[in-house]
Amino acid sequence: MNDTPILHGQAAELIYDDGQFHVRTAGTHVLCAVTGRPISLTELKYWSVERQEPYATAAIGLKRMQELSAARKREG
Repeated sequence: MNDTPILHGQAAELIYDDGQFHVRTAGTHVLCAVTGRPISLTELKYWSVERQEPYATAAIGLKRMQELSAARKREG
C-alpha cells in the first residue's frame, strides 16, 4: 500500500518563519526536504527556519537535525 499522497498542481515556494510561512510562489504543496514526499499547504506543520526546508513529519525533521548536528561535529 502506498501512503504517499498524490497532489495535483504546482509546488509552492515558501519563506519559512517562526510559527508561520509566507508564500513566495503560489502552489498547492511543497516537497519534504528529506523524503521528497508532497505536503499539502493545509497539512504543512514542520519546517526549519534556519535551513528553509519543510518536513513531512516531526520525526523526519528531528532526524534531519540530528544528522546535520552529527555531521558538524565530525567536521570539527
